[in-house]
Amino acid sequence: MGIDDYIKQKYYIDIFREINKIDPKKFYIGTYGCQMNVRDSETLHGILSDMGFVESKEENDADLIVYNTCCVRENAENKVFGNLGILKNLKKYKPGLKIILCGCMMQQDTIIEKIKNTYKHVDVIFGTFNIQRLPELLNSNYETGEIIIDVWDTHTDIVEGLPVIREKPFRASVNIMYGCDNFCTYCIVPYVRGRERSREPKDIICEIENLVGDGVKEILLLGQNVNSYGKSLPEPKTFAELLNDINNIKGLERIRFITSHPKDLSDELILAMKNLNKVCAHLHLPFQSGSDNILKKMNRGYTKSHYLNLVEKVRSAVPDIGISTDIIVGFPGESEEDFLDTLDVVE
Repeated sequence: MGIDDYIKQKYYIDIFREINKIDPKKFYIGTYGCQMNVRDSETLHGILSDMGFVESKEENDADLIVYNTCCVRENAENKVFGNLGILKNLKKYKPGLKIILCGCMMQQDTIIEKIKNTYKHVDVIFGTFNIQRLPELLNSNYETGEIIIDVWDTHTDIVEGLPVIREKPFRASVNIMYGCDNFCTYCIVPYVRGRERSREPKDIICEIENLVGDGVKEILLLGQNVNSYGKSLPEPKTFAELLNDINNIKGLERIRFITSHPKDLSDELILAMKNLNKVCAHLHLPFQSGSDNILKKMNRGYTKSHYLNLVEKVRSAVPDIGISTDIIVGFPGESEEDFLDTLDVVE
């Protein structure tokens, strides 16, 4: 966030804080989707708290309802639309209620049009690239009474220093990168989260050191593909090198990370998992399909044998490791033989 935008948002934060000193309004955040969305909701919580709003655990009791949405799973989208229908009736009894939609669903033009035509009781819409502008957007809605839509097509520079209120006092999630360059054929993430961009190591280390100073013992490092961390930096740095730096932070006890892409899982990273004492013995490594035919259609960039060899390498280096995964069945064109290949990998 540039200095001008920071000053602008601070101005609106101060306005809301003064208003909420007299009669604090309550907010509720509903989060759908992945761990990245959970982390974004912690930032939304921090921003709203800075504005003087008070968290409510019940939607019906809130003056401001935020849905942080997901478009990867159809069920999550259906839940959002179902809840919006319910909120239409709630708003009749609470005309001052503000409804805010953000997150991945909002990056799709078809979704925006559906909301504008069918859910006209929504007040503010923004996407995944401009979460920091919430104070200004909400102020615009209060001033005009009109729906405010601010969805960016592409990302700008990574915004550092946004306030965060964590769900757990001893555990925190830390984004190390955003976006994805893999373009798996079934996945919308590169289109709604943008292309890969990594945070500077010094910013990550500083954030974790501050969290440890606040009592955090366990860190979960987040990225759509943490294995490709550092490729977009002016001075490239590997994920294994970053893990080594984090492992040296005094007071930190446990390090976890998600998600790893098999095609980018390096021997260097496997060695780091073996040698770094704070890295937990767990690896989430999606294989999606055991069929080379389907993997090619998915644009995954590896084969069944490559994946199984990786698992063998990892188990050899860290014998007691727990490995979790993601699997897709019923992919278009999948045969019974393809499905049996997937079962073989599971076994």
